Amino acid sequence: MLTELEQRILDAIRFHISQQGRSPTLVEIGAAVGVASKGTLHRYVQGLIDKGHLVRNHAGWRGLQLVEEEGADERGSLPLLGQIAAGLPIEAIPGHDKLNLMDFFMGPGRFILKVVGDSMIDVGILDGDMVVIRHAQQAYSGEIVVALIDGEEATLKRLKYLNDGRVKLIPENSTMQPFVYAAHRVRIQGVLVGQMRSYQ
Repeated sequence: MLTELEQRILDAIRFHISQQGRSPTLVEIGAAVGVASKGTLHRYVQGLIDKGHLVRNHAGWRGLQLVEEEGADERGSLPLLGQIAAGLPIEAIPGHDKLNLMDFFMGPGRFILKVVGDSMIDVGILDGDMVVIRHAQQAYSGEIVVALIDGEEATLKRLKYLNDGRVKLIPENSTMQPFVYAAHRVRIQGVLVGQMRSYQ
């Protein structure tokens, strides 16, 4: 049984290897999980080695390798069976690919928020949906962001920078009006990267 931090470190290592083709350094692991102490990271990584989740070869921390139990590549994956029409019907052809949900949603600096309200329904983000956010302090105009207003109120809106330096936060709901703030009143907390909804 892994602790929460052990699982986060293991996920960060797995993601880094999947993206970079090599294991991360302790500094890179720390940046991914928000831990600065190399001693703490060393202890937790060694714990993962001791528990059989990682092995370390002669290349040092760059030589960390995942020890995946039988069938582990199935973990966090679902069959990707093809496409389904939401307009005109198309021929249903079974596929043989898999979609790894961990790669799709997981990653350094990502977190989940539960949506409350209907200000984003015109882009299909409904009350009760779970949105996956990548932590960021900057964003581009047009991106859907988590914005903190006056250090107190967080909201999910589409971002637009105005020519006069102000910031417009735009609800994606045709019945609602956008909000305009002085730039110093708005701090970006993250950018939308995914969305989940359960029908059960």
